[in-house]
Amino acid sequence: MAQTKFGKFKQFDAYAKTLDDFRVKTSTGAAVTMVSALIILILFFGELFDYRSVHVESSLVVDSGRKEKMDIDFDITFRKIPCYILTLDVMDVAGEHQADVAHSIYKTQLAPDGTELKHEKTEHLGDTGPDPKVMGENYCGDCYGAQKPESGCCNTCDDVRKAYEGSGWSFNHPETIEQCTREGYLDKIKEQANQGCRIRGKVTVNKVAGNFHVAPGRSFQRGNAHVHDIQQYLEQGLDFSHQIEHLSFGAQIPNIHNPLDNTKVENAEGLFMFQYYLKVVGTKYFYLHKAPVFTNQFSVTQYNRNLQYKNAWGQIQAPNGLPGVFFNFDISPMLVIQKEERKSFASFLTGVCAIVGGIFTVAGLLDGALWRAERTLKRKMELGKAF
Repeated sequence: MAQTKFGKFKQFDAYAKTLDDFRVKTSTGAAVTMVSALIILILFFGELFDYRSVHVESSLVVDSGRKEKMDIDFDITFRKIPCYILTLDVMDVAGEHQADVAHSIYKTQLAPDGTELKHEKTEHLGDTGPDPKVMGENYCGDCYGAQKPESGCCNTCDDVRKAYEGSGWSFNHPETIEQCTREGYLDKIKEQANQGCRIRGKVTVNKVAGNFHVAPGRSFQRGNAHVHDIQQYLEQGLDFSHQIEHLSFGAQIPNIHNPLDNTKVENAEGLFMFQYYLKVVGTKYFYLHKAPVFTNQFSVTQYNRNLQYKNAWGQIQAPNGLPGVFFNFDISPMLVIQKEERKSFASFLTGVCAIVGGIFTVAGLLDGALWRAERTLKRKMELGKAF
């Protein structure tokens, strides 16, 4: 009874075997088998490499959880403008205004050939205080009719400059100011006359539309207007040729290209305004084995304008704008999700089975076709009907 049941069970065998005496092995079949094995081996290693590789899948969603702040990292080189002329300002549509940003910003003085001379945090010429041994303990510097600070004294050249800014005056003739003469302000200007400047660092801004710019002269507010004191620099001429070594919004992650990196602008002698319009898109990157990182990527459009023009009589007029390099950014309401993924072992096993089964099936069909063609040709040759 057990043998009868076992015999019925063998009827479910889908791989019925033939006797070895009825199997015919041919050289053609051997060649097909060897080629099939080689193809299977190549495809197997390709599937294994794909299984062990990390793929990045991207998707786009609405940014419902907007971050309040974002960092901007930058590194810009001006080869033909001294550091003391340049000022970095940040402003946005929320009304926040960071004038003459100095924290976390570094300026490096450059020789005419581009080599670095002095590396330090941002500073202004003429900001050293008077020597009490020379000027006396009760020295109180004159503010030259400008708005006095809380102390009531302008003891340094920079104090006088700030007093002028508070009064809305241009700081045009530092050679007539005792504090500036004492501190060697003009000597420092002459020393840096042919130098360049590399300005780099990081600023933190609100994640709303706004701009940050590098422009000549100290900045201040006059009513609701943002004003730079550039009058004293117009006579000596400006050349805003620059190279953007790096510009990014947030942390660096794989597969994100910053389009302004290594951007170079030459032949910008005169009063030029360089404007870069940036569309910033939030990006969240999910690593396979690390915590996710939130950053931003951006696209850019550039527009340049010459601010200097001549009137109908051929006379050069005052600039109708502020020369400098401006980065105007707008925030997209969308969020890009990038997620690292790896193929599961089940998918890898399924792929390997498909490769082995598919190749053997096709090879079997090809071998059968060659076998039948060979037999037919051999039969015709025996009957003398091969040609």
